[in-house]
Amino acid sequence: MTLDLLTVLLAFAFVSAMTPGPNNLMLVASGANFGFRRTVPHMLGITIGFPAMIFLVGLGVMRLFDLWPPSYVILKVMSVAYLLYLAWKIANAAPPQEAKAEGRPLTFLQSAAFQWVNPKAWSMALSAITLYATSRDLAAILWVVGAFFVVSFVSTTSWTVLGQQVQRFLKDPGTLRKFNIFMAVLLVATLIPVLWPGAEQGGLAR
Repeated sequence: MTLDLLTVLLAFAFVSAMTPGPNNLMLVASGANFGFRRTVPHMLGITIGFPAMIFLVGLGVMRLFDLWPPSYVILKVMSVAYLLYLAWKIANAAPPQEAKAEGRPLTFLQSAAFQWVNPKAWSMALSAITLYATSRDLAAILWVVGAFFVVSFVSTTSWTVLGQQVQRFLKDPGTLRKFNIFMAVLLVATLIPVLWPGAEQGGLAR
């Protein structure tokens, strides 16, 4: 991979990873409700899980879906159902004092597994492989994986810190409640590209 192409790949990865989406919105909510340290497993699940997903997509995992087209519908239903469940959990999150004892942020495995039902993650993975690993050879795929690993680390850290900093303004339980509901609404809004008629061209929304 040439330096020019690598620069463009890193720019694409940075913009894709840093823009708001299900992962980033949940990190803000987790940072605000549980703090940075307890959100680390969630962060690592994204930082490692998403590049792993890109790697498998690059190796041809999408061909398995092509062999059985109904799997696209099943994946979409799972994506919508799980995102709605997560939005409900965020909207009903306990205040920080209670969350420390009762609340549970996403674990590493839950966060990593979520990538496979995250519409934005699918869009990013498919676009990255299509644009920057057209040959589908292992070296090209690993360059893309490496770029997203680095950028994901920066992105997850930044969004979690943002949530942690927001926490200082959410001391009042009523204000925290409104914040969590707002974050839940934003998370549900990320489903619009998936559900809006004509917003996709087969498979998950782009």
